[in-house]
Amino acid sequence: MMADHGDLCDGQEATYCMNGGTCYKILSMDTLSCVCNESYKGSRCEQFQLFSTTSNATEAGLIAALVIVALLILALLAVVIYFMRRVLKTRQQSQQDNPTEYWRVKPRV
Repeated sequence: MMADHGDLCDGQEATYCMNGGTCYKILSMDTLSCVCNESYKGSRCEQFQLFSTTSNATEAGLIAALVIVALLILALLAVVIYFMRRVLKTRQQSQQDNPTEYWRVKPRV
């Protein structure tokens, strides 16, 4: 690892890295460097790295796109049903206001 490029920090310098990171002195640059645990990142291991539940980011994007399309289809279906019911209600009301009984057979007396 870093042992090829530097020596382990000693004393006060060992606390340079946070969250359990290993501190190394880079002699050629006269600076300190950290090797972080797998859960942390950053120059001093100061940032917690969240793990992703899906291994493929395009899979998550595809699922999100499918959910959005399904919601749009449901919304469109709701609008169509609303207007169809409104038209049928208007038609029924107009038939009640103006009945046409010319097609019915009148009973014999």
